[in-house]
Amino acid sequence: MSFKCGIVGLPNVGKSTTFNAITKSKNAEAANFPFCTIEPNIGVVSVPDERLNNIAKIAKSEKIINTLITFVDIAGLVEGASKGEGLGNKFLSHIREVDAIVHLLRCFDAKDIQNVNKTVDPIRDLEIIETELMLADIESLEKRLDKKKKLKSDNDDLDSLLSKAYDILKKGESINHLRKDYDEKTVKISNLLSLKPKIIVCNTDENSVACGNDYTKNITQKFKNEEIVLISAEIEQQINELNSVDAKEFMNEIGLTETGLDRLIKSSYKSLELCTYFTAGPQETKAWTVKENSKAPNAAGVIHSDFQKGFIKAEVISYQDYLNFNGESGCRDNGKLRIEGKDYIVKDGDILHFRFNT
Repeated sequence: MSFKCGIVGLPNVGKSTTFNAITKSKNAEAANFPFCTIEPNIGVVSVPDERLNNIAKIAKSEKIINTLITFVDIAGLVEGASKGEGLGNKFLSHIREVDAIVHLLRCFDAKDIQNVNKTVDPIRDLEIIETELMLADIESLEKRLDKKKKLKSDNDDLDSLLSKAYDILKKGESINHLRKDYDEKTVKISNLLSLKPKIIVCNTDENSVACGNDYTKNITQKFKNEEIVLISAEIEQQINELNSVDAKEFMNEIGLTETGLDRLIKSSYKSLELCTYFTAGPQETKAWTVKENSKAPNAAGVIHSDFQKGFIKAEVISYQDYLNFNGESGCRDNGKLRIEGKDYIVKDGDILHFRFNT
């Protein structure tokens, strides 16, 4: 299972610079004027996981394959985007294609960088974007609900979700809580921008990335229930230019224990309710991403649909047992290898081997 996060924000908040830093590329043009990004830039990043190396060492694997996350740098949004202002229509069409929205907010002062508004106010900027997404959803819902009056729908859950979402959005209120009231498939086919999981990323100056500043503290206080990540795009770029030893030393000096990319990936997994399981053998050790609380057949289907259709059983070893008993053979000898059926809920860190027939 691969997933995609779209980086959104007002013009000149550092989207393209941040995108280039976290994807270790120079694909996105970073310029000191609005709308330097028109078509979205796409970067694919390996998800770091030290468990992969530990498992591969024990399994004596020839290859290690990380799971991947895709970041999309989407054109800057301005007030009125829902009615086509700026690059509004393109922005909205591109954001519909991502699984989660990364709200990038400018949380630093700099006289030499243009700002579409006269002052730096990340909370105002976030509310502008959220309002435009809500207005776009309201317009879309009005068209869809009008059509449903003329047609008999065969999806009662979707009808219910759309009607509730419309009533709530018309009041100017958030519909985030509806994600928990409906199954994942219904939420996905609703295609509502306001229902996409969100991560707030505060782009700070170099001196504030470890402990934050007044801007980030205000955001944390106002959005207590949201995933919030502090990143300095400039720091990320500097880290990328160093080797692993020098990078670690540099991070220690400025009070960081992990990169902004690592923190953003963790928040993305949490926001999207994802977890990781592994397959291991002499040829390769590989990480697989699945939704939390996935049953074994669904997890098998991430590898191949035939694995899910013909699922029989799963051999399961916990990550810690795999380490403690030195791999599959040791776990088998010590009763730590379990045989689980179709109702088994996959846990983060499980090492799995699926039995299936075709």
